Amino acid sequence: MKLKNYETVFVLTPVLTSEQTEGTITKFRNFLLEKEVEIVHEEAIGLKKLAYPIQHKNTGIYHLIEFKAKPEVIATLEIAYKRDENIIRFLTFVLDKDGIEYNEQKRNGTLQLKKHIEFEPKKEVIA
Repeated sequence: MKLKNYETVFVLTPVLTSEQTEGTITKFRNFLLEKEVEIVHEEAIGLKKLAYPIQHKNTGIYHLIEFKAKPEVIATLEIAYKRDENIIRFLTFVLDKDGIEYNEQKRNGTLQLKKHIEFEPKKEVIA
């Protein structure tokens, strides 16, 4: 079966020590490697403010992993997220060809964002 490109972001509770945080991140990295996935990119985004409180917490530690895997790995990964009390939110999604290209350009520093197109306001027409 062909491997698909995925990106997963998980949010850790902010009350963890740096050792606990690194331990949890290592746990999920090793989990993916045990499932024979190819990790393309990993980024520790760090402590960020949440859009809304989760479990009475206003901040969370974000971590992103981009990888190639078989589709059946995702269900087991998300079950592992749900079982870990240090994870307060997670999101895993498939990257299409544009998403893969965007991530590569972002990592290489060659990202060219399209300029915002401004529209002229409609002229009032009196009939």
